[in-house]
Order: sequence, then structure tokens, then C-alpha cells
Amino acid sequence: MKAKEELKELRLKSTGELQRLLKLNREKLRDIRFKISQSQVKNIREIREIKKRTARIISLLNAKKEEKSEKNVVKEKQDIIKKKK
Repeated sequence: MKAKEELKELRLKSTGELQRLLKLNREKLRDIRFKISQSQVKNIREIREIKKRTARIISLLNAKKEEKSEKNVVKEKQDIIKKKK
């Protein structure tokens, strides 16, 4: 259930906020990998959670991008129809 709740919260965020979160998650992942290589972190499962969160954010960004392009196509078609009249 936690993933569904997190996804709902992410859907409410703007594209800029999602990009900022994506950058932070990638930095966290990099830091954790360095700490694991130095045997400072014992909770390796955290990598999996960050990767999943990152994938969710990327998926939402792609969906928003696709949605925006579909709206532009529809708008262009409507403009063409108006010009023909």
C-alpha cells in the first residue's frame, strides 16, 4: 500500500518538482553505493527502494510528457479544422 500512496503523492507534483526529486534520488543512490563499497551501510535493501522510487518518477515524467504532446496534436487538428471552415 505504501507504493500506491507514494504514487498518488507523486502524481500531484509538477514536472519541475519531479525532476528535482529524480536528481535527489540519483544522488542518494550514488552515496549509498559508495558507503556500501566502504562497508559503512548494512541496509542494502535501501538501494532497491530508491531504484523503485526513481523508476516511478521517470514513468510519471514520461506520462506527463506524452500527455502534453497528445494535447498539442489535438489542438493542432482543431486549428486545421477551423482554418478549413
